[in-house]
Amino acid sequence: MERVLSEFCKRTRLYRLIGLVTLMAAAIPIGSAWAQKQGGVLRIAHRDSPASMSIHEEGTISVVLPMMGVFNNLVVFDPKARQNSLEGIVPDLATKWTWSEDGRKLTFELQKGVAWHDGKPFTAADVKCTFDLLAGTAEENFKVNFRKGWYANVESVVASGEHEAVVTLKTPQPALLALLASGFTPIYPCHVPPRDMRQKPIGTGPFKFVEYKANQGIKVTRNPNYWKKGKPYLDGIEYTIIANRSTAILSFVSGKFDMTFPYEITVPLVNDVKTQMPSAICDISPMNVAANLLMNPVPPFDNVEMRRAVAMTIDRKAFVDILTQGQGDAGGAMQPLPEGRWGLPDAMLRDLPGYDPDVARSREKARAIMAANGYGPNKRIKLKLSTRNLPTYRDASVILISQLKEIFIDAELQLVETAQWVPKLIRRDYEFGLSQVGNGVDDPDQNYPENYACGSRTYMDYCNKEIDSLIAAQSAERDQEKRKKIAWQIDLKLTQEAVRPMIYYMRGGTCWRPEVKNMTIMVNSIFNGWRLEDVWLDR
Repeated sequence: MERVLSEFCKRTRLYRLIGLVTLMAAAIPIGSAWAQKQGGVLRIAHRDSPASMSIHEEGTISVVLPMMGVFNNLVVFDPKARQNSLEGIVPDLATKWTWSEDGRKLTFELQKGVAWHDGKPFTAADVKCTFDLLAGTAEENFKVNFRKGWYANVESVVASGEHEAVVTLKTPQPALLALLASGFTPIYPCHVPPRDMRQKPIGTGPFKFVEYKANQGIKVTRNPNYWKKGKPYLDGIEYTIIANRSTAILSFVSGKFDMTFPYEITVPLVNDVKTQMPSAICDISPMNVAANLLMNPVPPFDNVEMRRAVAMTIDRKAFVDILTQGQGDAGGAMQPLPEGRWGLPDAMLRDLPGYDPDVARSREKARAIMAANGYGPNKRIKLKLSTRNLPTYRDASVILISQLKEIFIDAELQLVETAQWVPKLIRRDYEFGLSQVGNGVDDPDQNYPENYACGSRTYMDYCNKEIDSLIAAQSAERDQEKRKKIAWQIDLKLTQEAVRPMIYYMRGGTCWRPEVKNMTIMVNSIFNGWRLEDVWLDR
């Protein structure tokens, strides 16, 4: 009997403990963590000085990284999911959204009680004003409107009350939500003109802008009135600009920074960091960023056969082996599978110019094309290869120059500073250019219209009406598998015509100290996930 009573008492105490734990767990909001701490300033190394702080007027992670936390979107990709997808979109300033039956109207119900950092209320009018800026119809517009083409299918945006916005499309576009979820699509305030947003941006986000000093740093501080209660956990974030990658890494290892610039460390350098600082947490992720070759289509490269010859001389495996220790990827216009969701299967790639595993055979064909056009060992082409003055651009350029010699092209490297790089490409002020194409969204609706449609930012004035028709067809297709097949058709045609040949898809390293908690690195967009409202410091 005593043994029975003893067992009964033990079980009673156990059940009481379980009940207490259950009650305590019920009192904690869903998604909370036991050990989260408030406070602390996150210190991040920054790679360069951007032209402005206006996300809508820039095309670089150098702006999105520090400024995404200043703003909110209507919707965002789930910040905890490493792969962005249409199915993984969650509410932000919009609480919910509904499509009309014909797929042409998208209605957003908006959060109430949200304020801009200067105290003025956020309303549906701000959504309309943002789209007026994107459309170029505002009283004062952007100096450079990078994402205007993303929203060419938007017919109108109407504020139907203070907390409801209705987007009407010219034709159905199921993937519009993916564009809206990008880090490149924050909502801007009506009452602050674009010229002020370039230097002193006002947002609704978890962090308030403090200052930007070119070649020195960027600072943001905690928004005490953030509408997501209890967030952010950090008191602020400081980005120190160090253009020299080696210096930035040494500073990280020595403890000056909590985190390196995202994706900026090459695979070999990640190994160096881990050797010097074994406690560092380093992530090497695939990127939807590809080093690619721009060929200004003036003689002789207005000839598609000449462009194909150049594409055929590229040894993509050499780039991958040298720059990523075998961890990079070859792909077409869309990021390769499986991290990319729309890339061409390997079996299709192998039949395209420059993707033959037998590089020697491919180069023989390329030299035959060059000879047919009058070039050879005694008549070589001399030109300048322009590239952005950043390590990942420079490294790939050196390899490309050595490979171009195989088909009688002698290229001289021309380095261009960040602020001048895109304007130079827009002016087509280059002969050859080694660039990087980084898509804000892993979706054909962003990549193809922005980079390959007639009148888009191809930087080579490429225009093919057949491609435009296919772009429109895939955009309106609701069946995502059918849409993928159309997207592949586009990719095949672009690669066959050597339009911006993709050299290799990069893998980039990001390292942070073990005190940094809750960091998520995306595998199919370097431009998403940088609000950092869930990140905290254990120190």
